Amino acid sequence: MTYVIGDVHGEFDTLKALLNKFPDDSKLIFVGDLVDRGRKSKEVIDFVKDNNFLCVLGNHEKMMIDFLIEFEKIYPKFPSLNYHHRWINNGGKQTLFSYEIIKIDSDGKIICTKDDKKFKKLMEHFFWLKKLPLYLELPFKKNEKPIVVTHSCATDVWSKREKELIFEEEVLWSRKEPKADAKIFNIFGHSIQKEIDITKHFINVDTGCCYDKEGYGRLSAYCIEKDEVIYVNRI
Repeated sequence: MTYVIGDVHGEFDTLKALLNKFPDDSKLIFVGDLVDRGRKSKEVIDFVKDNNFLCVLGNHEKMMIDFLIEFEKIYPKFPSLNYHHRWINNGGKQTLFSYEIIKIDSDGKIICTKDDKKFKKLMEHFFWLKKLPLYLELPFKKNEKPIVVTHSCATDVWSKREKELIFEEEVLWSRKEPKADAKIFNIFGHSIQKEIDITKHFINVDTGCCYDKEGYGRLSAYCIEKDEVIYVNRI
């Protein structure tokens, strides 16, 4: 069975609970946003990377990559937050804590722990993240359309996928709903929702695993062969 898994956001324990509902030989595909907000982003990346599971780039991985490009140059100093505050304040701080690469000093300022072994692990993940694709075109069809997995909706720019900058911006950040006349059947995440509707011409598998909001706080997966959704509540 092939399962497309929604935004995990560092909730590794919840991911493990979801995996317990799958057959042992299942093929897993992730829609990105493995990291941030939850407490175990490092463990999530280790799991996906070490098992060679398929995954597309999410906007949170993109922000992490941009931060680490600078961090690598100035380590063990910590980069200025003037440019990177968006990532740090949207879960990036929790991600860096998961690597035990930062701490908070007596003045409440983020500083680097200066642990070369842990920094090496962080950079190992950095180079893996940089290789993640923007889309995966699967060997399946739904409603006579090829199934394409992206982080966010890609239908409006599918014909522009060779124009990397335009395509990347859309598939990492767009919150548009796919048009009914789309050329692909798009499975994606990014925009949280309370329920997954598998009867439409697309499937959004992000049910807000990392959120405490009423009606959210679940991690979801869509089984392509069975055309069904599996949920678990956040642990």
